[in-house]
Amino acid sequence: MRRSGWAILAVLLAILIAIAVTWASLALWYRLPASQFARGFAAGLFALFGVFTITTLFGPWRFKAILAFTAAFALVLVWWHTIKPLENASWAPDVARQVTGEFNGDLLTLTNVRDFEWHGSTDFIERWTTRTYDMSKLRTIDLFMSYWAGPEIAHVIFSFGFEGGEQLAWSIEVRRRVGGAFSPVADLFKSNPLVIIAADERDVVGVRSNVRREDVQIYRLKASPEQARALLREYVADANALAATPAFYNSLTSNCTTTVVKMMRVVGGTVPFDWRLIVNGYLPDYAYDHGALDMEASLAELRTAAHIDQRARVDALSPHFSKSIRVGVPSPPPADPQ
Repeated sequence: MRRSGWAILAVLLAILIAIAVTWASLALWYRLPASQFARGFAAGLFALFGVFTITTLFGPWRFKAILAFTAAFALVLVWWHTIKPLENASWAPDVARQVTGEFNGDLLTLTNVRDFEWHGSTDFIERWTTRTYDMSKLRTIDLFMSYWAGPEIAHVIFSFGFEGGEQLAWSIEVRRRVGGAFSPVADLFKSNPLVIIAADERDVVGVRSNVRREDVQIYRLKASPEQARALLREYVADANALAATPAFYNSLTSNCTTTVVKMMRVVGGTVPFDWRLIVNGYLPDYAYDHGALDMEASLAELRTAAHIDQRARVDALSPHFSKSIRVGVPSPPPADPQ
């Protein structure tokens, strides 16, 4: 009985050590401030130490090996918690500035609203503006899904609509450096900070549909003006907090989907956990199942009408971009005020 009990415990310890070794080795590989050779050597050495520890679980040195591994892993954790996001670096131009906002009654003034004029992925006119919005005229929320890696993964953008047709889009992105690229694996290991972008739709949506040629879809949400205002206030609060205290982007815990889910829960929205919040390409299915879209149409009909690519390219990023991409897109009846 004693031997079988230790055997079960040893298997559990082996699994825990294997998980710890995998995480620590990747952390050393991606974040150790050293040459590629040194990072590879450190990651490989830690992995070998972990394998050695597992092999000793049934030998006379098991307790000493476990203690040594625990101490080594603790040192990695201490080092890990010293890594803080950079505040200043050679950021790529489109993520170089963090939007901030200030309320004065119903008036919201945003600083660093992005209004780039895109001619190509590296050919653009850079503009950052300060704008004022009347919150009492906020009416709608729309969901944009930009599919860049198949149907499972998409970038999520929320856009707030005001009386008169003005749209304000919010995008939670990786703050990469000049020449840097998005890597879902690397961004699990404190590789890049998070940045919240407020922008014109023909900028932040148009660059995806017209320049990067991603499959961009729009879904009009069933939300009351009161819900829209509450959510926009949360965006502004998060943007101001991020400007004061930088945070890392994380592909699982702090990304364009999880941050929005957190905001919606803060403002009172019911967001039960679902695998589609992780595999976020299916977020429209999730929204439809919870009655957040136009329920008078089928999801297949909504998805067919949602593709903006053809309309966006015909419009060619004109001043009427926001109106053009919504032609034929069903709108749900207004939600009851909360």
